[in-house]
Amino acid sequence: MIIKDIIQCIEEIAPLSLQESWDNSGLIVGNTSLEVSSAVITIDVTEEVVDDAICHGDGLIIAHHPVIFSGLKKINGNTDSERAVIKAIKNNIAIYAAHTNIDVVRNGVSWKMAEKIGLEQIYSLAPQKGLLKKLVVFVPAGYAEKVRNALCEAGAGHIGNYDYCTYNLPGQGTFRAGNEADPFVGEKGKIHFEDEVRIETVFPSYLSGKVVSALNENHPYEEVAYDIYPLENTHSTIGLGVAGILPREYQPDEFLQHIKNIFCCKAVRWAGPEDKSIQKVALCGGAGSSLLPAALKEKADIFITADYKYHQFFDAGKQIIIADIGHYESEQFTKEVFYEIVTNKFSKFALRLSEIETNPVKYLF
Repeated sequence: MIIKDIIQCIEEIAPLSLQESWDNSGLIVGNTSLEVSSAVITIDVTEEVVDDAICHGDGLIIAHHPVIFSGLKKINGNTDSERAVIKAIKNNIAIYAAHTNIDVVRNGVSWKMAEKIGLEQIYSLAPQKGLLKKLVVFVPAGYAEKVRNALCEAGAGHIGNYDYCTYNLPGQGTFRAGNEADPFVGEKGKIHFEDEVRIETVFPSYLSGKVVSALNENHPYEEVAYDIYPLENTHSTIGLGVAGILPREYQPDEFLQHIKNIFCCKAVRWAGPEDKSIQKVALCGGAGSSLLPAALKEKADIFITADYKYHQFFDAGKQIIIADIGHYESEQFTKEVFYEIVTNKFSKFALRLSEIETNPVKYLF
């Protein structure tokens, strides 16, 4: 299997353009043209993880957290990250990471948490704005179906749980071909009237190249007339965190024990009303304290995340329960997300989940 193909199937779900500006997702060590026979999935890349990959003959490590967040000025083996990078390079092992880009997509980190908890009616807690564009194109009537299908197959026309969403309006277009033109219809030097269909559809900005290519490849005209507009609409399935409903109400002690068991937490730090029944849940994998206002806006009974600071717990007040389950604990099932993405496309590729727990936090009881 070529690494480029594995990366492409991950980034079709979680494009690099969705990562935060401070992030360092992508291929960190290695070459995309390298051929590998097997890969291992981990949350963090440590020296022990690289040793395990060497032992199993894995040519690729797929991680959630980038082993390098910012540029290394020296690589002399003084830190675990440096030793991991050195050892990976020496043994021709590639390292790929999908971090905040897999955090924000549907069926990503937070969606997997929600699935484990058993939430229903799941939706993005903080859907992103500025990601959507609208395409308007004018197509001769006889080719409207072909062009429309090609656009939708390229990823346009998705709105929430619906796809192939377009608006179609018949009309008449005019043009006059110049002497250097090679017109599909009409004659050079004469104004031509053509029955056309105006097709409108939306698409995420990161698919611009793919959608425009599909348009140009399937439209019959020599010069394709189309417009692309930026939209202020939120993208309903891209954003940090999710919210959803439990099948029944829980009391705080019962539900906190429930999530403690699911995420194998050594402890759960929490604050908020002790007598509040829980049915609507908001959550965010990793450090998600900034999403508390969104959880409150959605009238969630509990907000589950990690890395809460002492003074931030006071924000719970009497309105909501805040539960900090731990950073690693909240993101541990991301390994399953990667596994499902890759095996859904390459079912016979040798892929395994690392059994090494990379959580650096220890607890003394």
